[in-house]
Amino acid sequence: MVADAFATITQRRMTGGFRIDGIDGKNLHLDPGPGALVRSYQFGVNPLKLHGILVSHSHTDHYSDAEVLIEAMTRGMTRNRGLVIGSQSVINGYKQWGPCISHYHLSKPRVEVLEAGAKLEIDDLKITATPTRHGDPKNIGFRMEWDEFTLSYTSDTAYFEELHQHHQNADVLIASVIRPGNEKIRGHLCADEFQLLVEETSPKLAIMTHLGMKLITDHPVDEANKISKETGVKTIAARDGMVIDLDIFRSKQETLDKY
Repeated sequence: MVADAFATITQRRMTGGFRIDGIDGKNLHLDPGPGALVRSYQFGVNPLKLHGILVSHSHTDHYSDAEVLIEAMTRGMTRNRGLVIGSQSVINGYKQWGPCISHYHLSKPRVEVLEAGAKLEIDDLKITATPTRHGDPKNIGFRMEWDEFTLSYTSDTAYFEELHQHHQNADVLIASVIRPGNEKIRGHLCADEFQLLVEETSPKLAIMTHLGMKLITDHPVDEANKISKETGVKTIAARDGMVIDLDIFRSKQETLDKY
């Protein structure tokens, strides 16, 4: 959390995580940090229509709005509805990390605790928890596969040799990238390390999110354009309120030019 503390508390970039609608008919919110509820309404996505909430680890900028989104998903805790997926630290706590969601809020939705490598199938959606190297040792990423489409999210992680193996063949790769260039910081990816990951995985679209203060200041679009040029993979730096139509990946590659 230290790397992003000032980006979070200053809100230079919004920290509500991201939402994916229409995954096998389901709407999922990933890593709902500060502002997730308010920003959902601001950008026209209804938290009452959530089917699931996924939380990767026990740092505040990833979980702080999980409880209010659970209240929305369960209609004010009046219905047994929805799904919450979290790491061991988020749901049960692990040593000094977590737990992050109250027993009360976990009493209405279905709850699944995933360790790295675990798989969960919900109808035609398969979710795999991917390993990370981060301050919270139980942190996980999420690889989601449905309808011959794969979206892979690294969560916060340092680069490590096997990282690419867990994100291969993704149509869309989303990664937390904290620093520009080769400015490495423990437990996180810098832009050069993300470029290496993109080269190793060859997604159709690569997205840098969870940008740290220095990357926000040092022109993240330039970093994304550099990665695009060097790898041949369309790479973008996430913007507040950005919307991507995943259906374009079922058509011609040149439609990516709109981003």
